[in-house]
Amino acid sequence: MQYKHTVKYYETDKMKITHHSNYIRWMEEARIYFLNEIGASYKKFEEMGILSPVVSVKCKYKKTTTFEDDVFIEVSVVKFNGIKLSLDYTMKNAAGEICATAASSHCFMREDGTIVNLKRDYKDIYDIIANFMS
Repeated sequence: MQYKHTVKYYETDKMKITHHSNYIRWMEEARIYFLNEIGASYKKFEEMGILSPVVSVKCKYKKTTTFEDDVFIEVSVVKFNGIKLSLDYTMKNAAGEICATAASSHCFMREDGTIVNLKRDYKDIYDIIANFMS
């Protein structure tokens, strides 16, 4: 599944390239898009009182992007046990060149901070996400 982001002017820096922090924001956009598309939206989680904070994030920058470049972000589930979700991201430009590779990990918890085990407590949602594990 692929998410498309067009680089905005405000996302660039004095050198006229995309500021590195924006790639992390694009990961969030792509993650939310991915989860919406597969039927496990953040909105659905929040309505159930479940939060999914970022536990870790990393990004390797390969090629710069600039204003109005289209960036295509592929999201893949690399690990999921119902408690922790790990995703990989591949960001490519319109020519298909890799601009960045990244990864993020997330847990599931209630607003009071208690951990949620989707495999045990929300099997239907667990199954949706698990079906996309690579």
